[in-house]
Amino acid sequence: MKKENNGKLRIIPLGGLEQIGMNITAFEYEDSIIVVDCGLAFPEDDMLGIDLVIPDVSYLKDHIEKVKGFVITHGHEDHIGALPYVLKDMNLPIYTTKLTMGIIENKLKEHNLLRTTRRKVVRHGQSINLGQFRIEFIKTNHSIQDASALAIYSPAGIVVHTGDFKVDYTPVFGDAIDLQRFAEIGKKGVLALMSDSTNAERKGFTQSERTVGITFDHIFAEHQNTRIIIATFASNVDRVQQIINSAYKYGRKVVVEGRSMVNIISTASELGYLNVPEHTLIEIDAMRNYPPEKMVLITTGSQGESMAALSRMAADVHRKVTIQPDDTIIFSSNPIPGNEKSVSRVINELSAKGAKVIFQDAHVSGHACQEELKLIYSLVKPQYAIPVHGEYRHLRANSEIAMSLGIPGENVFIIQSGDVLELGRDSAKVVDKVHTGGILVDGLGVGDVGNIVLRDRQHLAEDGIIIVVLTLERGNNRLLAGPDIVSRGFVYVRESEGLMEEARQAVSDSLEKCLVSRRADWNKIKLTIRDAMNDFIWKKTKRRPMIIPIIMDV
Repeated sequence: MKKENNGKLRIIPLGGLEQIGMNITAFEYEDSIIVVDCGLAFPEDDMLGIDLVIPDVSYLKDHIEKVKGFVITHGHEDHIGALPYVLKDMNLPIYTTKLTMGIIENKLKEHNLLRTTRRKVVRHGQSINLGQFRIEFIKTNHSIQDASALAIYSPAGIVVHTGDFKVDYTPVFGDAIDLQRFAEIGKKGVLALMSDSTNAERKGFTQSERTVGITFDHIFAEHQNTRIIIATFASNVDRVQQIINSAYKYGRKVVVEGRSMVNIISTASELGYLNVPEHTLIEIDAMRNYPPEKMVLITTGSQGESMAALSRMAADVHRKVTIQPDDTIIFSSNPIPGNEKSVSRVINELSAKGAKVIFQDAHVSGHACQEELKLIYSLVKPQYAIPVHGEYRHLRANSEIAMSLGIPGENVFIIQSGDVLELGRDSAKVVDKVHTGGILVDGLGVGDVGNIVLRDRQHLAEDGIIIVVLTLERGNNRLLAGPDIVSRGFVYVRESEGLMEEARQAVSDSLEKCLVSRRADWNKIKLTIRDAMNDFIWKKTKRRPMIIPIIMDV
């Protein structure tokens, strides 16, 4: 099977480039496709009412007979969140490490897919064979345990995919990144390196996760007479471990609040990734049995999400926790680009209640800065560099690092989602574009809200709606009742009765002209009403509400 041949490896990102989120990449060689990651993205501000965005995987559906399975690098939402939605249409096996699999299994359970989905837990250093590919899992560090880089062996050559990573020589749990293995694979000759670009604009090294533990210790020592509330990412198990360590050291009890936080902590404890001293964790209802200065709350909501626990506390709508004037609240995270406004709103609300808010030095990134990226490039020595995971400016910064280390410019590819990059032993070019995009999830509906519905929602949100109701006699189109005008989100009717009366008059006038010929069809009548209303309202208010004529017949 592994005969020398001139076959080409095709790398097809189906999402995750030009944005942070929705990471999914297909690797195709002849009759085999493997898919690395399957993440979701959170909605943009203009996606009104949308809960999640998942990748459009029609390319995989069209070539389902080739697809061998999903290989997952780590357990963050932007890498695993779309799995339950995609697996409903394509029953494929999942290969990943122990904690990542534990988190995925929670999701599959919620969607009733656990029984039908084949799963294989892989250890770091192990390889799996899928069709023409062999995939080796390499230990890396990240802000969640059990993150992996992948060495993807194909007949066309080796591609190394770093996954999301940083170089942490003193991780809180487990071993440091396996730099030796990167170097060994580099010696074999690597065709291409796909590396994390999130922090490619930042100089220097990312601090070790342990530095946050030291910060926590200082904060706990300084605030021994207040309750401490810490907001962080649910998935950052090491961060939670350090909070628990500091709490135990200072004799405090710990309450975990927020559904995603509770789920991940119980999974991590069961699988042995979290070490909780006995009697340290207590239920939220037992909080009243302890004085506030003996309490630590670990909560979700560090990104200012409106439904997360911390935002509900800040807005006084949390059922069990009320913010007190002398609480100390720590944001152990940085705002993800786009969330700055909501985070600062929550900080303002908390400060206005008299709480002390700390957000300096209580977070380190999970992504590599420039010097770590240089280290990986130098160990792997790839022929081609393909920056991934980031917005265009991050990919650009990563490509400049690659070129500064001697990789020729024509061997560095900044590609977009949907591009088909074809790699051979001595050539690489974008040869095609496949269909990609985001599918919007709203409640239980997947993909039933598209651009037209979103456009209507924006229209309604910006200008409101006017409904014109009238009753005609069937057969001879005689006006029996109306026209009546109902409006929502346009003007406050009680104060604008004059305007509404004039609008009614305008509709009546245009109707009369229309109804003179008793044969006028109803579509034409509706169009006449809509045009008359549009003109009148635009002249009077310079607004364009959505106008819906309703004709009833008797």
